[in-house]
Amino acid sequence: MDDRQSIDLAAMLCSRLCHDMLSPVGALSNGIELLTLETDPEMRANVMQLLEQSARISTDKLKFFRLAFGAAGGFGERVDIEEPKALIEALIADKPGITINWALAGANLAKPAVKVLLNFAQIGIDSLVRGGTLDIGAEIRNGASEIVVRAAGPKIAFDDTIGKALDGSLDRSELSSRTAAAHMIALLAEENGGGLQYARTDDALVLGAVLPESGDLIG
Repeated sequence: MDDRQSIDLAAMLCSRLCHDMLSPVGALSNGIELLTLETDPEMRANVMQLLEQSARISTDKLKFFRLAFGAAGGFGERVDIEEPKALIEALIADKPGITINWALAGANLAKPAVKVLLNFAQIGIDSLVRGGTLDIGAEIRNGASEIVVRAAGPKIAFDDTIGKALDGSLDRSELSSRTAAAHMIALLAEENGGGLQYARTDDALVLGAVLPESGDLIG
């Protein structure tokens, strides 16, 4: 990937982050404005509840993006499996229509595998527009991290360009804030000697990845 493509990808990832943060941060701003105007104790209590909720959502999203997109310098080369698990559970805390089933083997994963796991989960959550089930599995087998995320529900929303980003066939003109995360993990998997795949039906989306554990991991 040349410098121009790297800049474009970074810009699109920033756009995605800003898009996802706009709602909770906007709610914080609105809540603070209401708090300065409202005098009724009950209404002020409701506003405080809104502020607490928006602050929690903002914090959870920032923690997620830090590890899913960023360098995540606070972590070593391997990440405790409970870290991505907690981040994903926080993402669906306000989505009662989505249920997660976990199948995680081992105490930790390499950082590139964690990035893939988090981004797969985000894609799966985004696809469940009417709720459903998210099955998330990860294990180390034969010297490689194997990751699978299956989203199943009454309606699956999945843009074909995200699929093209995952399989490496995305045209440069199709890179956007919507496809940037999938494009990033496809590059990450390739740089680490692995690969991604996906399959979609009317009621399910399955995302899979294999990333070798050996060698100098990038991510």
